[in-house]
Amino acid sequence: MGRHRSLKLAIFACVPVVFYNSIMLKNIALVFLGGGLGSALRYWLSSWLNQYFPWAAGTFSVNILGSLLIGLLMGWFIKWPHFEADLRLLLAVGFCGGFTTFSALALEQANMIKNGASLHALVYMASTAVIGVAAVFLGLWLSRQ
Repeated sequence: MGRHRSLKLAIFACVPVVFYNSIMLKNIALVFLGGGLGSALRYWLSSWLNQYFPWAAGTFSVNILGSLLIGLLMGWFIKWPHFEADLRLLLAVGFCGGFTTFSALALEQANMIKNGASLHALVYMASTAVIGVAAVFLGLWLSRQ
């Protein structure tokens, strides 16, 4: 009798975990889908731009566009709070997270420094940071208009 009671308690104790896990799995799926789309678009846009500009224009452009986009999205989510949290996960966390990339930026910086273009690397990093933050503020401002 005691053994069955313990089994029932164990099953009931797992119910919140299963519910939490199903929500977490849905959230992970949304971030995964958005991140995959953002990464694919980043790859295409970076490859296309880097054909025409020799200074890592692709990564620079996607980081600035992604900063603008996340500013717009977060501004809209604040302005219209009825947007589903799922949409925030899909677009802001997933898509923008996959679209922008600090790791590619860091690799390009290391390669520039390694190849003797330290000044170029410094200007590129500083301009990415400053213009990226400005783009987020621009996106927030545009979303309020």
